[in-house]
Amino acid sequence: MPLNIPQQLTDEFSLKPIQVKNTLALFDEGGTVPFIARYRKEQTGSLDEIQIRDLLHRYTYYKELQERKETILDSIRSQEKLTPDLHKKITETLSKTELEDLYLPFKPKRLTRATKAKEAGLEPLANWLFNLSDSDTDLPQKAREFLNPDKGVDTEQKALQGACDILAEQVSDNAEVRKELRELAYEKGSIKSVVKKEFEKQKTKFEMYYDFSEPVKSLAAHRILAMLRGEREKILRLSLELPEETAIYYLRKRLVMHPGSAATQLLEKTAQDSYDRLLHPATETEIRKEIRDLADAESFKVFGKNLEALLLAPPAGRKGVIGIDPGFRTGCKVAVVDDTGKYIENCTIYPNEPQKQREKAKSVILALIEKHSVNLIAIGNGTAGRETDEFVRSAIKAIPKDKMPLCLIVNESGASIYSASDTAIREFPELDLTVRGAISIARRLQDPLSELVKIDPKSIGVGQYQHDVNQSKLKDSLDEIVESCVNRVGVDVNLASEELLKYVSGLNRLTASNIVNHRNSSGAFRRREDILKVPGMGEKKFQLAAGFLKIGGAENPLDNSSVHPERYPLVEAMAGKLNTTVNDLIRNQSLIRSINKQDFVDENVGLPTIEDILGELEKPGRDPRAEFSYARFDDSINSISDLKDGVILEGTVTNVTNFGAFVDIGVHQDGLVHISQLSNSFVSDPSSVVKAGQVVRVKVLSADAESSRISLSMKLDSQGEHQKTAQRPKASPKKNNPKVLKTLKPKISIKRLLP
Repeated sequence: MPLNIPQQLTDEFSLKPIQVKNTLALFDEGGTVPFIARYRKEQTGSLDEIQIRDLLHRYTYYKELQERKETILDSIRSQEKLTPDLHKKITETLSKTELEDLYLPFKPKRLTRATKAKEAGLEPLANWLFNLSDSDTDLPQKAREFLNPDKGVDTEQKALQGACDILAEQVSDNAEVRKELRELAYEKGSIKSVVKKEFEKQKTKFEMYYDFSEPVKSLAAHRILAMLRGEREKILRLSLELPEETAIYYLRKRLVMHPGSAATQLLEKTAQDSYDRLLHPATETEIRKEIRDLADAESFKVFGKNLEALLLAPPAGRKGVIGIDPGFRTGCKVAVVDDTGKYIENCTIYPNEPQKQREKAKSVILALIEKHSVNLIAIGNGTAGRETDEFVRSAIKAIPKDKMPLCLIVNESGASIYSASDTAIREFPELDLTVRGAISIARRLQDPLSELVKIDPKSIGVGQYQHDVNQSKLKDSLDEIVESCVNRVGVDVNLASEELLKYVSGLNRLTASNIVNHRNSSGAFRRREDILKVPGMGEKKFQLAAGFLKIGGAENPLDNSSVHPERYPLVEAMAGKLNTTVNDLIRNQSLIRSINKQDFVDENVGLPTIEDILGELEKPGRDPRAEFSYARFDDSINSISDLKDGVILEGTVTNVTNFGAFVDIGVHQDGLVHISQLSNSFVSDPSSVVKAGQVVRVKVLSADAESSRISLSMKLDSQGEHQKTAQRPKASPKKNNPKVLKTLKPKISIKRLLP
């Protein structure tokens, strides 16, 4: 009987059957996660995006599992070896690994010692040895019956060895045996790491793993990835250590059915051979794959949280900005963008060594500020960043305080990648790479989300061993994060780039390009329904996208809100009930709160949707991102050599990992706040305390210029003064530690394996 996927998901996620049924139906109809989560709450029972994504991922897993089951059943059936018991096991399993174990004995094999023995006709001898109960039988005499010189079996010893090879492979192919060995590895196994001889006396970043061992069940994701990288760079050698006595005892019980028989000693050696040659290597391969997959998943989670924090970083808003890509010998590239992010002009200044044309550079900067009414100056945090920041701050002191622009250091990670990308070339084909970088730096300050979506997330530099994980799965995971963030914020269809629009629910690159082309040729969209005129924009795409596409200054104020066009009649009915207009109803808190929600509940619209609409009417088009904030670097500290132990500084979190957080304190090298230094209270998950882009105050514990390592602390001092962070979430000590791969713990006890 095929797997009942909806029922399995209902049980697995502890949901109501109707929630699963409706969510899967919406998905199969082409619904996107953002659309389903926001506009179909009645059908899903108000499942959020995370729940829906988890449900759909598992749905996909089970569909793939079911397809694989059918293929395997057809294969075994064609061999005429499908028994009722095997059929039952295959149809009931929920694990791809167990499914492949069940198929293994029937899977076409490459040439092995066992297959050679079978070709030589030794399988009956193997069966005879396995079932032998007589203690006085002459084994060589029986083996003579199976001599086959043409197949290389010309002695009794070779015949017996071939038979044992068959038994060794049979036991190693047994699904229950493989499962038991995996569970033994999860519960009692360890991953051992040692340094290769040629690196024994050398210093490398993998020194802590030169002689390292940790139980499989408690391995942290970042340590797994670090060891695998060390192995890939040919510095480390990894192995799986198992309690061999326990494993061999179990295999002997499987092979030696009659302990007093003449074949006992031979079968015991076969058990050892099966373990050494087949089962231990196979188990090690499977465990390594499993812990690698789990470490990848944890890495995706860490990367996703950091990326989400950066994408949803508070925007400075619609203000004129000067972006500066700093440099020494080649100068600083300066680009000006207006309050919509439109590029205006660029130039190059040379305030730093070796030219040090500070006065000339100062006059250029002051002229640009006055000419374009610049409100902000964004300086990249790369080479010459602090020197350029110091110059600009001194230059703008000549401007009255009420007109002086705010000067900020901006994280430029990935700007160079963007500058050379097809996207940047399409936007600015006539501009130099470095000028494109300066434009990107300026726009990042205005709206991080709109600019960062143009860059491959892997190039933003907020991952954990991001180049060591499965790149295809990483891309899929990060694309989901970007899609979620873009639709959570919404986009102005008259300002958004093609790169931003392609992430909107229901759209793709082609449709996004068509929107931009239509906007350029026909002018700005005045109403949401005008979007239907875009080539390729059918009714279904419009339904999925419309609620996330906003039109600033639209004739209908609802077009600049998250109210879906399909609910405009409902809002009009609400206004009519109060004898007012939609325009007068919007932002009128007293009128909105006087609405009786139950008056508008029907078979299509429930309370969740009505409450969302009322909330949107109070604050239409509200931005879910926090208010803009920034770190104030200490002007006297520009390099690691300027740092003193105990000094307290302000900085910006650039990356959060499972072992701590990296903070930019303005010295061209991020410092590490180890997880043990994040708070006075216990912290199991750094992301529960800090997030990428957050402004924090830190204390310098140590700074080593030679190794470029800075150790920082966010712990409160004795006066409790230095740790006052912006929007700091509370730590959650009781939360499960995401660092430890808890899912490795087997469901079945291994006590029965013990002698």
